[in-house]
Amino acid sequence: MKRYFCTALLVFFLALWEFGIGGKNFFLIKQKLYQYRSLRAMKELYYLQHLQLGQAPANWNIPKEAFFTQPLDHFSRQTNATYNQRYWVNPDFWNSPNGPVFLHIGGEAALSEYSALAGEHVELAEKYGALVVSVEHRYYGASINLDGLTDKNIRFLSSQQALADLAAFHFHIVQQYNLTRNNTWICFGGSYPGSLSAWFRLKFPHLVYAAVASSAPVRAEMDFTGYNKVVSQSLSDPVVGGSPKCRRATAEAFHIVEQMVNDGKFAQLTEDYMACEQLTSEDCAEFVSDLADIFMGAVQYNKEAPTYNIAKFCNIMSNKSLGTTYSRLIVAVKQYMEDMSLHCMDYSYKKSLADLRNTTVSPVGVGLRQWYYQTCTEFGYYQTCEDESCPFSRLMTLEAQLDICSKVFGIDPKSVEQAVKFTNEYYGADHPKSSRIIFVNGNIDPWHALSVLKNQSKSEIAILINGTAHCANMNPSLPTDPQSLKAAREQIDYQIGLWLKAAKDGL
Repeated sequence: MKRYFCTALLVFFLALWEFGIGGKNFFLIKQKLYQYRSLRAMKELYYLQHLQLGQAPANWNIPKEAFFTQPLDHFSRQTNATYNQRYWVNPDFWNSPNGPVFLHIGGEAALSEYSALAGEHVELAEKYGALVVSVEHRYYGASINLDGLTDKNIRFLSSQQALADLAAFHFHIVQQYNLTRNNTWICFGGSYPGSLSAWFRLKFPHLVYAAVASSAPVRAEMDFTGYNKVVSQSLSDPVVGGSPKCRRATAEAFHIVEQMVNDGKFAQLTEDYMACEQLTSEDCAEFVSDLADIFMGAVQYNKEAPTYNIAKFCNIMSNKSLGTTYSRLIVAVKQYMEDMSLHCMDYSYKKSLADLRNTTVSPVGVGLRQWYYQTCTEFGYYQTCEDESCPFSRLMTLEAQLDICSKVFGIDPKSVEQAVKFTNEYYGADHPKSSRIIFVNGNIDPWHALSVLKNQSKSEIAILINGTAHCANMNPSLPTDPQSLKAAREQIDYQIGLWLKAAKDGL
């Protein structure tokens, strides 16, 4: 069994590990966990390689970064503008020339060599002799022109363009490796790329034989109240470290904070919650949303990192020895700051708008401006708190989030609503009417509310994993994984084996 280790990548992710203040808390959490996943995978690869092969890191194979020229606009022949899309190929498990191709689809963040080196799709590739190909999403990471984020050019960012990229990229790989009908393609993706995985199979069934769509929110929804309903349930669930006491304490603390905001007690809130700058009335929605992000992130990424989980924050919120629920929320924020290596909390609404208006291209991390643009033009997904079940502040409104679409991109609320409706009409929402797709979700992942949770047909299969969070099945397998996750991976493995056999027999 051949494994890898990338010293350059290790340095790269260690540098990112020091990512400091800036952006919304949820994006900080996402950045940190992307880094942790990569570091965890690289450590596993290093030790497996060292123990099993006894080779020095300098002798190991590393997939080379490559670029493929794509049209900037696949749907107009009146322009010759292009961009370069980044990808990696790992051929080490491939049973050439007839082995399958496993395509890993990137999403709203930069990819790295890691995406072709480790994870569920790589472990399956090793078993089934597949060529591993990983491709970065247009406008994210290094797959973007220097002027790509300008108001003029960001309009070429969409899921439809991304799917057309995948079709063109498919043709490129077929030519590069002399592939034929004997090479069965299966695509993999998680979260937004999970939706892309399902949609690639839906829209291009002649190119990809099957798809695995993990934590895929295939139903666009403007007012995503269901997100915080799941968060509320998870904070109450003892199985994942929550409790009714935790949920009640959290709701009470946020109610007190909201009352103080309404009373204009910004000086005290600034001090108590370690704000980098003096809070003002225009920061209200940003402030309560950033506080809620701490708990929302703990639920969505529960146990992704050893120190970031529901139990950790629920233990704080349930601990009466720490004082009032308001005081416990302060302790929870301090704990979050320690985990994220922050010296203060940035709740500035003006700075958030400035970050979203920033058109400077960065080849690393999560694409904040890009992703918010896609929510305004395709998906919505706005996680509001105007429902009674929500344990956070009622200041987290749909209006506040739609206002950002208008102020940053000039997109009015009616246009967002129409875009969301079109997305569901175009892809079929959570009833896509396709075939040979596995929809995998964790029941404490808030995004599962927008995915496919029941079998749609004999070959549109839904797997709901008890006790797991966002994209848990996509990580490298560990002996400590819960039994429910192990069973889900076995089911995915078994189904892929059946489909590969069917594809071979049908040729």
